[in-house]
Amino acid sequence: MLATPPIAPKTLAALHSLGIRTLADLRGHGSVKTFLLLKAAGLTVTFSTLWQLEALSSDIPVGDLSDAQKEILKQSVKNHAPVAVFPALPEMERFMQTALEQAKQAAALGEIPVGAVVVKNGEIIAAAHNACVSSCNISQHAEIRALSQAGGMLQNYRLENCDVYVTLEPCSMCASALIQARVKRVVYGAAEPKTGAAGSVVNLFADTRLNKHTAICGGISEQACQAVLQDFFAAKRR
Repeated sequence: MLATPPIAPKTLAALHSLGIRTLADLRGHGSVKTFLLLKAAGLTVTFSTLWQLEALSSDIPVGDLSDAQKEILKQSVKNHAPVAVFPALPEMERFMQTALEQAKQAAALGEIPVGAVVVKNGEIIAAAHNACVSSCNISQHAEIRALSQAGGMLQNYRLENCDVYVTLEPCSMCASALIQARVKRVVYGAAEPKTGAAGSVVNLFADTRLNKHTAICGGISEQACQAVLQDFFAAKRR
């Protein structure tokens, strides 16, 4: 278990709240991501905390870190993809369930079953599903339609402090729109091995030249999200 000393009590409590309780947890996340998670959780931390995390992870005294190693760590922080503290799993699954309901509506209309919702302050402010076939418009993916609805409701095309839940990993078009809307967090269900732009084919969210605001989390209610797609395409093949 991580303990104090050497970790300061407030830092230790924050780590525990993030589910980082052991050295294995710390190594699994890495010192840089752990440092950024502490910042995202609202803890005031300095680079000395990063040095301490790296020393613990590497099982060396903090004084043994060289200036060159510290500079590499600083650059890693600068170049790291956006990090956020995501809601508890039951809350994410609850919002994903609403996105799944949208996906099922799409399937009933003959659209590829993908659904999305936009959440702000714990409340759903927009919900949409794919409508490319009915609109004869390739841009009418669930995410794009949900962003448009939310923008209209908030009277702002920037959706800062909003989260988007979508049943399928965003494509490059939707990933770009989510990033440009400055959505805070994106949660998706099933991976998309052919067109996914959150890591399956490319990862636009990890490119800090493009993305400085939006954190990504996948695999929430993954089996249910996969099932609605599999059932749809199985029915099409009959």
